[in-house]
Parts: sequence; C-alpha cells; structure tokens
Amino acid sequence: MTDTAGRPALSAAGAEAGTAGGSHAPADPFGSRLMAPLLIGSVLNPVNSTMIATGLVAIGHDFGVGAARTAWLVASLYLASAVAQPALGRLADLLGPRRVFVSGLLVVCAAGLVGALAPAFGWLIASRVLLGVGTSAAYPAAMALLRAQSSAVGRETPRPVLGRLSLAALGSAAVGPVLGGVLTATAGWRAIFAVNVPLALIGITLALLWLPRTRMTSEEDTAAGPGNRTAGAAFDPLGIALFTAALTTLMIFLMDLARPNWPLLPAVLGLAAVLTWWQLRRPRPFIDLRMIGRNRSLALTYLRHGTAYLVIYMVMYGYAQWLEEGHGYSASRAGLIMLPMSGAAAVCSLLGARTKGIYAPLVLAAVLLAAGSGVLLLADESTPLVALLLAAVLFGLPQGLSSTGNQAAVYAQAPPASVGAAAGLQRTSQYLGAITAAGLIGLFYGQRATAAGLHGIAMVAGALSLAVLALTATDRALRGRGHTRTRTPT
Repeated sequence: MTDTAGRPALSAAGAEAGTAGGSHAPADPFGSRLMAPLLIGSVLNPVNSTMIATGLVAIGHDFGVGAARTAWLVASLYLASAVAQPALGRLADLLGPRRVFVSGLLVVCAAGLVGALAPAFGWLIASRVLLGVGTSAAYPAAMALLRAQSSAVGRETPRPVLGRLSLAALGSAAVGPVLGGVLTATAGWRAIFAVNVPLALIGITLALLWLPRTRMTSEEDTAAGPGNRTAGAAFDPLGIALFTAALTTLMIFLMDLARPNWPLLPAVLGLAAVLTWWQLRRPRPFIDLRMIGRNRSLALTYLRHGTAYLVIYMVMYGYAQWLEEGHGYSASRAGLIMLPMSGAAAVCSLLGARTKGIYAPLVLAAVLLAAGSGVLLLADESTPLVALLLAAVLFGLPQGLSSTGNQAAVYAQAPPASVGAAAGLQRTSQYLGAITAAGLIGLFYGQRATAAGLHGIAMVAGALSLAVLALTATDRALRGRGHTRTRTPT
C-alpha cells in the first residue's frame, strides 16, 4: 500500500497493533505517549552538533592537538549524518520505523560510552561518527511513525505536531553551546559525550513502551510476493558505499587545506562519476539525480541552502573557539554569548513558518549574513560584550529564516511523489556545508584561534553571503512559488 505521494504507507491495523495498551488506540492519537520518545530522539542530533562547540578548546588542550585537528570532531559527525540520514530513512521504510528508531538510540548509547571513556583523540572521532549514525535514525523514523498514525486514524498529522519536532531540534541546538560549556566547566568535556547515555536509555525505554509496532509494505514488495522481497534492491548499498567514499575523500582533502593533497581531487571526481553512472542505472537510486537534473529551481535551492549553512557553521564553531582562545572567555561564558545565535534562530524559524512568501525572507537572510560578517571583520580582543552578542544575533536570525525559507522552497519545487527524498537531500546539502566549514576553520586557525583567523573567516563568510544574495535575488521561481504551494511534510 502506498500513500498519495507514491511513498510506502502503513496499514491502519499494523499501526494500531502496537499502541500502548495493545487493544485500542489512545484518546489522542498524536498525544504525549507517541510524541515523548520521538521528541527525545529528535533532539540528539542537533544538540550533539552544537554542544561540542564550547568543548573543542578543552579537548584540544587535553590531547595536545590544535584547532585543525579538533575540527575533525565537527566534520566527522556531519559526514556520518550526511550518509546516514537518507540511508536510515530508507531502512525505516523497509524494516519498520520503531525498530530503526530503537536501534539508532542503542548506537547513541554506545557512542556516548566510547566518547566518555576515550583514551586517545582517535576514539573521540569514532564516537562522533557513531553519534552521527545513531542520531540520524530519529527524524526519518519519527516521520514514518507519524505517517503510520495518520493512516491508522484516517486523518493528516496536525501541523502543531510536526512543529514540535522542528522546535525540539531548534531548541536543543539553541541550548547546545550553553550545555556544552556548563558540562565542560563543571564535570569536564567527557560529560559532553556521557550525557548521551541517559538520554538514549530514556528514549529507548519510552519507545519500547509507547511506540507502535509497524511494518511498511511497498508496491514493489507486494508485486514481487512474500518470497522475493530483497531489501538490498530497494536500499542500494552500492550507491551508499560510493557516496560515502566520495564524501570521505572530499572531507580528507578539505580538512588539511593548509597543505592540500591535490591527488585526492581526481579521486573525488572519479568516485563522483562512478556514483552518477550507477545512480542513473537504478530504478530507485540512493540519490535521485534525474529529479535534480529536471528541476533547476530545486538544484538552486540545494546550492543556496548548503552555502548559507556553510557560512552559519563557520561562525558557529569558529566564533565559539575564538571567544575562548582569542578573547579569553571561559567555556561557559562563551556558550552564553553564543546562546542568542541559536535562540534567535529558533524564534525566527517559528516566525518564518508563518510567512507565506519565500523570496523576501531568504533575501533578508542573505543580507543579515553579510552584516554579521562585517561585524566579525571588526572584532578583536577589545571588542565589548554588546558587540559580541550583536554578532551572534546577526547570524542567528538568518539561520532561522534560511531553514524555514529553503524548506518551504523544497516542498514547493519538488515533485509531489518525491518530497521525502528531496527533503533528505536538503539535509545532505546542509551537512556538506558543515564539513566544508570545518576545513576552512582548520585552515584559518591552525593551532590556535586568533583575531587574524577570525577575520579570514569573516571575509570568506562575507563573500559567500553575497553569493547567497545573488542566488536568491536572481531566482524567479522563489517569487511565484512561495505563495502557491508550500506545505509541511507528512
């Protein structure tokens, strides 16, 4: 059975079979029992991606490594997430979202233990990779479970329910730098990893108690018959392996831009060519290149979104490191200074979700990114606190506007039957921006975050912000589509 967009759907009987109580659905099918574990799982990826920002300096000091190497702790999580997000979404369709959701939390629990007990820096990178994989299961599994519940009760998932998932992600990203700073200052940086263990265990317990047991049934499985179902045919493991290899090779090149390993670039191009050839042969590819090639507006949205987040992540991590090493603030104070950035992003995201248009918010976001870059270009060790807070706000506002604006653009521009895949690729473009940002931070800072390095980051951020402004201002599709077909995924 499939939904109206052609994606696999769940039978109502299967969705209700595992609800709490076992015999009948609760009074509110989208109430706290369904949402509590989903919200706990959904906060883990954003909180881990921002919580590390105020712990990088302490980690570097303990292991005797500089900013160029600690940047791997940022890039490794995003590399794992870029691959795992769409892959685990496909697995949720094939194996059932509850199973994938719980498995992801088990990986998070293991990752927290590895990081908390890490005897060497390499173990921390392994922990961050595991965190990227484990935390990437929650969002696609949550969306699949909400579709299941919609099928079971015969009505669409309410917009406020979907809004809770978005707010949980933004809110946890907002408190991440503060939480990381407080944990580092009070219990040491290892607590940044250890905190995942109790959160994951709580999520697993609630998931086993309250999430329904569901089973996805796709059109091709039904046509093939029960004896011919092959997860590999739908999952495209070779496509995932090629994408991982290309992305990993690119990341290795980007992470040492001070001494570029130029032979890696032909390797990246070769892997990308093989990946393209393989994806065009697949009836259900890991990355739908045909859809992107036919839809120029959607391709531009991915480019605009990835570039905007490249700027945002450069500042999010580079600014936090400079506040500690360059300006002399403690980890906890640096986290508090960064709080307005994520707080403004959360507030602006909620406001942006209520805006019908797409063009104006995205133009404003690009202008604010450029303005924030100008403030950082003037910052040094004598910059007063109010100016430092202003810079954080100037980068937080466009983060919220870009998130909601580009999300609306994706849902307006993507084919109705491919909205889920298109949304996954939007996340991937964002992670690619984060990986590139980590490499640039390592290039400009080297062994220590300095004002000169911050100014280099600001100049690159300003140039990229102007590029985002040009991409937005010249995209005519944004002016017409923003008012006609924006929607929330179900």
